[in-house]
Amino acid sequence: MTSKERVFAALEGRMPDRVSTMEMVVDQKVIQAIHPGVSYYDFIEEIGFDVVCVGMSTDTSKIEWINEDKKIFKGKWGETRAFTTEVKAVPIPPYPIQTEDDLKSYTPPDPNDPGALGDLREVVKRFKGKKAIAWVGGGVFAPQQYLRGVEELLMDYALNPQLVKKLAKIGEEYYIELHRRVIKEGVDIVILGDDYAGKTGPMMSPAHFESFIFPGLTAIVKEIKKADTYCIKHTDGNIWKIIDMIIKTGVDAIGPVEIGAGMELDKIKEKYDICVVGNVDIDLLSRGTVEEVIEATKECIKKGASRGGHILSSANSIISAVNPDNFLAMVNTAKEFGNYPITDDKAIDNDKKD
Repeated sequence: MTSKERVFAALEGRMPDRVSTMEMVVDQKVIQAIHPGVSYYDFIEEIGFDVVCVGMSTDTSKIEWINEDKKIFKGKWGETRAFTTEVKAVPIPPYPIQTEDDLKSYTPPDPNDPGALGDLREVVKRFKGKKAIAWVGGGVFAPQQYLRGVEELLMDYALNPQLVKKLAKIGEEYYIELHRRVIKEGVDIVILGDDYAGKTGPMMSPAHFESFIFPGLTAIVKEIKKADTYCIKHTDGNIWKIIDMIIKTGVDAIGPVEIGAGMELDKIKEKYDICVVGNVDIDLLSRGTVEEVIEATKECIKKGASRGGHILSSANSIISAVNPDNFLAMVNTAKEFGNYPITDDKAIDNDKKD
């Protein structure tokens, strides 16, 4: 199978020749430690991932700096952002929408802006038909946060629901149009960002999720599926209280589900007929030993992949703290022990070889 065929089989719940692999983000520090001097896309080929992800990087040559020395700039939603030690810049105060009047005069980003595609066309030209090409897009929760900030937004859920719904509509309309564009350019999968939960549960109540996130998320997924494109819903944290609604939107896969937050692959697979992405623990990849990572990866494959419908990755993304040796151990273990059919007997045999 080609990488693309392998990933499509997993997303359809079928058994490919071996377990697919991907990461939504790999920090440059880890990349350079393993293959010094290579680009991100060269690294994806070198490491052998089946999915290449596009849409996460920020072109610093085109951004509007607020304070370049402190690496603070204006994001596309008008929010203030700051680069940290990680790949993705984080939103910080002040936020664009402080009052209802701010919303009346607010101009959303243009999904048809030529710069919105980033380097997608070059990636499609290089990888189309070889690897599954995934665009990292979004839903309605992230724009709500960018415009109001998390604390104000969560209070708005209770005190100003009409404002929240207006913000959700802005995100919905933007991402529906942007996803249409990237799909026309050759994207195979749209990954929807927006983390909803921490380790103990969702940031909002299930009722608030149903009112302020679920409708827009459903509309976005519907448009992706209408275009015969696969959809993966990204959210780490403990999502048990809202997982039914997430799956009800029609997504093809959820992940990378976070094992450290109680999201066990086998429990999800027992209850739902859906592809799962993940879920080798990030803390283990950062602090554990190579031997521990090998065992955790084999366990992850056994729990998630035995009946098909599994794409192996970390339980979040490869952050700068990840030990490069551990990352390689996870990837190489998937290649060695991820061939189908995957059975308990095979796992026992593999353990004996160790």
